[in-house]
Amino acid sequence: MNRRDFITQAGAVLAATALPSMGAAWPEFAADVNLEIAPLDLEIAPRKIVQTVAYNGRVPGPLIRWPEGKPIVIDVFNRSAIPEIVHSHGLWIPSDMDGATEEGAPLIAPGAHFRYAFVPRPSGFRWYHTHISAGTDLKRATYTGQFGCFYIEAKQEPGAYDQEIFLTLHDWNGYKSASGDSSMEPAYEYSTIDGRMLGFSDPLKVREGQRVLFRILNASASLIHWLALAGHPLTILAMDGNPVPVSAQMPAVRLGPAERIDVLATMNRPGVWILGETREPYRKAGMGIVVEYANQRGAPAWIDPPDTVWDYRKFANTQTPAGQPDETIPLRFESKFHGRGAFDTWTINGKSFPDAPPIHVRQGKRYRMQWINRSSDDHPLHLHRHTFEVTKINGAPLSGLNKDVLVVPANSTAEVDFTADNPGPTLFHCHNQVHMDLGFMTLVQYV
Repeated sequence: MNRRDFITQAGAVLAATALPSMGAAWPEFAADVNLEIAPLDLEIAPRKIVQTVAYNGRVPGPLIRWPEGKPIVIDVFNRSAIPEIVHSHGLWIPSDMDGATEEGAPLIAPGAHFRYAFVPRPSGFRWYHTHISAGTDLKRATYTGQFGCFYIEAKQEPGAYDQEIFLTLHDWNGYKSASGDSSMEPAYEYSTIDGRMLGFSDPLKVREGQRVLFRILNASASLIHWLALAGHPLTILAMDGNPVPVSAQMPAVRLGPAERIDVLATMNRPGVWILGETREPYRKAGMGIVVEYANQRGAPAWIDPPDTVWDYRKFANTQTPAGQPDETIPLRFESKFHGRGAFDTWTINGKSFPDAPPIHVRQGKRYRMQWINRSSDDHPLHLHRHTFEVTKINGAPLSGLNKDVLVVPANSTAEVDFTADNPGPTLFHCHNQVHMDLGFMTLVQYV
């Protein structure tokens, strides 16, 4: 048993004893949102069933839409067979409400319940998902259907559009490599948008001349996805719920695990089209959805977009440098080989969690993290409970691009700044489930 599993199981024992009494002491008023975690046989295509765990008997879970600054109460009931927890991703909330055991939040034992109560902020496209360890069981954690969109409404919504559509991407049936080596990489049989494979879900209905705002979440446990709407350029308005400084137009968009993107498409090409993965194997595995204009019929068409280079700098200020930090923190990421038949582990400055030393910060100070990826893998890096500003990509400066997940490609570097303005234990980790479970995380600790 590794130390993360030990911490998880110890938390489960605490939750099992504490939560029933906590539930009995709850106020009489009803929650604003109820989430039930339970097994689900999900039909992703005709007679193609995936056995998973989900929220409220559906994938994705219900859209939570809530005004910024208005307190919210979410009751979670665990009807599954294992301890669970719900992480509100991208929100500036207290550590004990954030849904990460490493920060001190309790697990919810099987048959128990827990009440999350906080003030949601900042505005924009956030999401919620399980935050347990999968270990070697690739049917648990973020491999399941436990995810949903969480949209925090601003007082004034930016941008003008005629229709708004939320979409979630996911990959199914992960399994351990059978090669006998020391890697543990998931492979997938099926991919879905909103829990259904291409051709199974109802088409998205649009009208000529409409401006359609797509809010897209990559809820995959480990895969980066490329998406395009055949024949329609996409204008990027926001990333991870935060408006971008430059609204660039792209033929296709890239999303790492846990990234969100808001894109605007003008419906100026009547027909029946596919919005889907640009890479044919993933599209054939189901990653797509039909977009149908009014009064148009026929088989959905696909047009390969031109080759697209994804560069975060296209959406940022490149002429104005970011402000100077109070301190710079270099973080080096590598994998550590433990011999044939044993799993590799991931390290931050040579140490794996929970042995990786915490990052110490002082409230109110601005910190610059240098992310130095010395591995051959891409890493979608996530900082809990804070938003960061991307300040350098491979040494090239930028400013104004605010995110909570950034993909740092293999053998590359990035720098991000954040202000230590939300005291409490704060988790930093790779959002690839395998990498996280094999030690790729540490805590930011306020001192």
